[in-house]
Parts: sequence; C-alpha cells; structure tokens
Amino acid sequence: MWRDRAFRRLWVGQSASQLGEHTAVIMLPLFAVVTLNADAGELGVLRAVGQVPVLMFSLFAGAWVDRWRTRTVLVLTDAGRALLLGAVASAGLLGGFGLPALFVVAFAVGALSVFFDVAYQVSAVRMVTRDQLVCANSALEGSRSAAQLGGPALGGALVSLLSAPVAAAAGAALFAVSFLSIRRIPRTETIPERAGGVPRLWRRVREGLGFVVRDTSLRAVCLASAAFQFSFSAVMTAHLLFLPRELQLSGTTVGLTLAATGPGALLGSLLAARLPSRFGYGTVLVSAAALGDGLFLCVPALHGSSVMTVSALLGITAVFGATGQLVNVTVMAVRQAVTPDGMQGRAAATITFAGMGAAPLGSLFGGFLAMQCGVRTALLLTAAGMLSSPVVMALSPLARLGRTLPTTAHRAGPRT
Repeated sequence: MWRDRAFRRLWVGQSASQLGEHTAVIMLPLFAVVTLNADAGELGVLRAVGQVPVLMFSLFAGAWVDRWRTRTVLVLTDAGRALLLGAVASAGLLGGFGLPALFVVAFAVGALSVFFDVAYQVSAVRMVTRDQLVCANSALEGSRSAAQLGGPALGGALVSLLSAPVAAAAGAALFAVSFLSIRRIPRTETIPERAGGVPRLWRRVREGLGFVVRDTSLRAVCLASAAFQFSFSAVMTAHLLFLPRELQLSGTTVGLTLAATGPGALLGSLLAARLPSRFGYGTVLVSAAALGDGLFLCVPALHGSSVMTVSALLGITAVFGATGQLVNVTVMAVRQAVTPDGMQGRAAATITFAGMGAAPLGSLFGGFLAMQCGVRTALLLTAAGMLSSPVVMALSPLARLGRTLPTTAHRAGPRT
C-alpha cells in the first residue's frame, strides 16, 4: 500500500488538510475573541454558522461525491479553504476584517470541509485493493487523530505567540500543501456511472431516514447523539470564553488543554476493543458516557491559571476524550451490526445529521446563557446538560445490550 505513490500523496494531502481543519477550529474563535473582541453571543453565532453546513449538506454529500472523481472534489475544496483563510490573514493584517466577514468564512470553510471529509474516505476505497482497506483506513484515521492532537495546540500557540492573522495564514498554508499533494495524484480514477437523478437521490435519503426511525436501537442512538451534541456545543462556546477570560490562560495553554483530547481518544480506541465484550455493550455505553460527561462538571469549579488548574484541565479533557471515543466506537459497532449492508451509508449519514444538526443550536444557546448568566454559570448548566445523553441511553434498548453484538436478519438493503 505504501509503495503506491498515489496513496502516499493522498495520505500527505489528507494529513495536511486535517491539521489545517483542526487548526481553524480553534483559530477562528480565538481570532474573534482576541482580535475582534467578540462577546459571548457573537462567539456562539460564529461557532453555529461553522457547524450549520453539517446539517445542510451531510445527507447529500455522499450521494454527490459518489458521482464525481474524488480527486477533483479534494483539490477544489482544498483550494477554496486555502483562499478563504488567506483572505482572513490578509484582511486581519490590514485591519479591515470584521465579524460579518468572519461568519461567512466560517460557514464556507465548514461547507467545504463536509465534502472533503466524505471524498477522502471514498477516494481510499477506490484507490487501494479490498485486502488493503483496513490498513489504508487505519493510516488515514491515524493521521486524523494526530491532527486532532496537534491542530488545537498549533492554532492556540500561533494566536498567542504571534497573532491571529498569522495563525490564519498557517491554516491556509496547510490547505495549500494538501492541494499540491493531491493534485499530483494521477487522473486514473474512473467516474462512477451517474444513474438516476434528483428524485432517486431524495428517495434514497427518505429510505435511510425511515429505517433509522423504525429501529429502536438506532432511534435511541439518534436521540442520545442529538442530546450530547447540543449540550457539548453549548459547553464549548462557554468553555472557549471561560479558559482565556475567567482563568486567564494564554492561547498556547488553551490549545494544549484542548489537544489532550487526542491521546485520550487513542486510549479510548484501545479500550473499545476489550471492554464491551467483557462487561457488555450496554454497560460500557452508559457508564463511559456518564463518566466523561459528568467529569466535565468539575471544570467550572476551577480558578486561576496555576499549574494545578492546568493539570486538572488536561486530566479532565483526556478522560473526556477517552470515554467519548469509547462511546463512539461502541455505537458504531452497534449501528453496523443492526444495519443491512445496503443501508450502511445512509444510516450513518442520518445519525450524523441528527447529532451534528443539533450542534449549531447548542452553540447559540451556550452564547445566550453566557450573556444572561455569566460564563461560569453557563458552563456549569451546559455541562450538566450533557448528562442527558447517558440518561437517554440508560432508558433505551441500548442499555440492555449484552456481551455480543445484536444481529439483523436481513443483510441486504432495499432495492432502489
């Protein structure tokens, strides 16, 4: 697999793009807070408009990407994001950039990222042989985890040590590296047959929605995911205000504390291979979600910027990352087990739509609470709200899952 020059270029491009994407996640809010003096409500709106594209495009991105050369999609989305962040950097250095323009950039970068993230996964499937898929996906997901670790730290450090416009320029450079690497992939990819039209696409989307709604386990996953994503987005809006303003932490320290999610997620992936078969899938799902979400209630109790405070933040974030990844991997296994082969993609997209679709509303709610109640109180209330997710799972059929995965009697999806 690594001898394939095309795959190496895809891996380099995907790695640079994911690092740029995770850098932008922390850089754009810090740009708003540090450079543009955004208040809690404005920060909530900014995070919301960056998340709205997932709600708008996730159900259709897969069907659209299936009909085009993925190399074309990857190159165009990289070029677009590089130009957008380059414009932010230039305007920021010249002092002519305001919040409305930043909202537009956040939305556009989010929309392009939805299509890139779908396209690189499809590209790997088309590029390697079937027996290499596991290794290829492992390599690509490994680089994504590394980006999750390094991106927030890089964005926070650049904003703190240099300036927010320089951080934006660094993000643009990473997308440019991805563009140059992927552009050199040979044009050997076959364009899939473009059978069907818009009505066919809508019919397939409706079938996926109906399947998830009718299945009690998947319906519970949707509800729990929506509850978590709404509350977590509200938490992060308050959290990104709490760390620099209440605790007086530098941008570098903020980035490092957020980056602790990365090694925690790696640990969670390892635990997910052992714990469910030993203690039961239902037990692991409910207990891991309750532990990670409940531990976040300790954050509002922290004061000052001492070593002890930073150490506590690192520990809380790492455990939160580990339990979150444990829940994610376990839920994915359950979803795959109960879903027919022909419905896998649409079931995954529907659950993503239900979960991430609640995120923009949560970001707005977190900003509203911070304005009305103060940042510390808002963080406490929204952190408590995250416990609604394990409660939903505890009251659903998911809690009764045993040490073996459930099965479905039909492994083929409906004819379409």
